[in-house]
Amino acid sequence: MPQIKKILIANRGEIALRVMRTAREMDIRTVAVFSEADRTSPHVRYADEAVCIGAAPSSESYLNIDKILKVCAELGVDAIHPGYGFLSENAGFAQKVKDAGLIFIGPSPESIEVMGSKLAAKHAASKYNIPMVPGTPDAIDNRDEAKRIASSIGYPVLIKASAGGGGKGMRVVENEAEFDEQMDRAVSEAQAAFGDGSVFIEKYITSPKHVEIQVLGDQHGNIIHLFERECSVQRRHQKVVEEAPSISITPKIREEMGRCAVDVARSCHYYGAGTVEFIMDEDKNFYFLEMNTRLQVEHPVTEMITGVDLVREMILIAEGKELTIKQEELSIRGHAVEIRVYAEDATNQFLPDIGRLQTYVKPDGNGVRVDDGFEQGMEIPIYYDPMIAKLITYGEDRETAIRKMIRAIDEYQITGVQTTLPFCRFVMQHEAFVNGSFDTNFVARHFTPDMLSTKSGDESASLAALISATLTNASPDGKPVQNEVVNANASKWRARRFAAH
Repeated sequence: MPQIKKILIANRGEIALRVMRTAREMDIRTVAVFSEADRTSPHVRYADEAVCIGAAPSSESYLNIDKILKVCAELGVDAIHPGYGFLSENAGFAQKVKDAGLIFIGPSPESIEVMGSKLAAKHAASKYNIPMVPGTPDAIDNRDEAKRIASSIGYPVLIKASAGGGGKGMRVVENEAEFDEQMDRAVSEAQAAFGDGSVFIEKYITSPKHVEIQVLGDQHGNIIHLFERECSVQRRHQKVVEEAPSISITPKIREEMGRCAVDVARSCHYYGAGTVEFIMDEDKNFYFLEMNTRLQVEHPVTEMITGVDLVREMILIAEGKELTIKQEELSIRGHAVEIRVYAEDATNQFLPDIGRLQTYVKPDGNGVRVDDGFEQGMEIPIYYDPMIAKLITYGEDRETAIRKMIRAIDEYQITGVQTTLPFCRFVMQHEAFVNGSFDTNFVARHFTPDMLSTKSGDESASLAALISATLTNASPDGKPVQNEVVNANASKWRARRFAAH
């Protein structure tokens, strides 16, 4: 049975640091790879060794498989942890790691490939009678037949890219008259984003909850689940707020959903950490959505309520060890909430912002965890995802965790860029979030930009706004004075990010 002594983390920022910290606790040496844009990043200094692998665009650095494998060979690396994003769900990369005689800290290439296709995943899961959203079982190759199926299941329907994610290649069709137009758009987006124009149809659930189950499996056939995460507060089909457990499900649904998640993992002989995602309608019927074959951004909330270090378990599983955790030994302890702190302007359609972190002071105290990869004075690179940090709070119950989150948000001091902190504070205090009646349409139904411009009587908040206004050429209410400059920067960020991919 192999023992891992040195891990290369094929990623950057907060997730690279997250993996390195657990590795250090396990007496495993770490190697950081970094782009020229990340030369001063904390994960570079924290690693035992660090190597620059290319220019800022991810295509020339974090996505360059040959360079990453070359570093492994030169530095005597045993294993690679891919983190999330970049190469984490690339079956070809996992296979090349294996072919190079290295350990891939994640599932098999075969599992990644099956679950990387939404249609292949559905076929695999169907063997275990997993609830599925009504729709086409295969990619659409006959539009007339597709229209017939759409009519039979009832509009609205959703056209989805088989290889998709992040809302790309996804179109809602309200009626047959707009079917062809939306189909053309979905296929075009899917081809551009994933190099695969295959799409299929599902019934569109109009007010869904997004609930996911964390699973762990070893290489000996043992699979467990670590309960659910609620991820329904989203913008652009991407999560902003996550929590565990979900306020929306009953113990009976939790048990059934957990069983289904384990069966989905079993359907592709899964090992490592993975997440099985479901959507749930207003009547609490849940349906299999997809499986993410990697560590999730929101994994900390699961760690908080279970006491399980998921990265540690991933490493032990990669070494070939059997799971030491039994399903019956797991229980939910308390409640955890996570917000994603993005460099985005919620008052301007959540467009990414760029600039320097003039002030960066993290919250602290009992029940507060910050996973980040930035320091005061650093620039927010325009080449990558604009997430600055993940802020997690833990309490004995949901109300306590939410109150801690509001306190932590108020303590978090960031100037120089706009962030999603004000929006997340708004979410924490909104009645729909507090009482659990929210769904994935929260932003569309409950949020407008002017809701963040309400005057505060708190002198410290006013002072912070004034300082931020001075540093960012914005008025104290957070509205940019030179909108054309802000929008131009955001457009530049988006253009360069997509060009890099």
